[in-house]
Amino acid sequence: MSREFKVLSKLWTAYDRAPRAHLLCEDHSVAGAPFTLQEYRRGEVVWAELPPSLADEPDSALRIGFATVDALADLHLVDYEELGLTDLGKPEGYLARQVGGWRNRWSRVATSDHDPRMTAIGERLAASVPNTQRPTLLHNDFKVDNCQFASGAPDRVISVFDWDMATLGDPLADLGTLLNYWPDPSDTPEDRSLHVAGLERLGLPTRQELIERYSGRTTFDTRCIAWYEAFAAWRTCIILQQLHQRFVHGESTDERMAARGDYIPMLSRRAERLLG
Repeated sequence: MSREFKVLSKLWTAYDRAPRAHLLCEDHSVAGAPFTLQEYRRGEVVWAELPPSLADEPDSALRIGFATVDALADLHLVDYEELGLTDLGKPEGYLARQVGGWRNRWSRVATSDHDPRMTAIGERLAASVPNTQRPTLLHNDFKVDNCQFASGAPDRVISVFDWDMATLGDPLADLGTLLNYWPDPSDTPEDRSLHVAGLERLGLPTRQELIERYSGRTTFDTRCIAWYEAFAAWRTCIILQQLHQRFVHGESTDERMAARGDYIPMLSRRAERLLG
């Protein structure tokens, strides 16, 4: 909560997709938990289908897709130093720390079914960490359903939600995350992104079109994007395994968690392929 407030109380001045945070209350006696008071914005969110207010627009899904990646690119062009957010994270060595941290998490939840491949992928990622071109502000969970659109206006994201994991680091990690949530005509049941069911039918841009749009808007070199996509798929496997293990150990009663591990074989093979 405090991290989200820290970001949104400053970011709105330079990035108009960030709702302004007005107040952070950490006094549990007020509402039973910390909370923030934020600007309210009215709009639409895209899940499995297009909202009626957007569906009648020509090429609506294509325009929504490009608007989403434009919003990510513009975030990465923000000068976080000028906003006073230099203490939000430690960008130097970000990728190496991320890989090391997620390898450690995997070691705590690994099962024999998936361990050899997942451990090997972690080793390969650690041995081939790309050089960060320029550190930027990261959202850390950027996807189309964390974006909001104005009614009848698919060409620009008006709000981005869920800033609680924002930090400083390699911008292509955010792009890799977005691609890991994005459907593509090249996907197969055994090699695909982990997206909301139904998105693949909307007519969104391809992943390659997103990459080219992002690169053109930011001038970042995206030739090594496959590493970041592989990292995102592998990290997602670990998150799914953590959720599944919580259910197995009785720490969660959410029945959906029982099947979370079912995606791991497909996603781990995908990460393996992306690494070449």
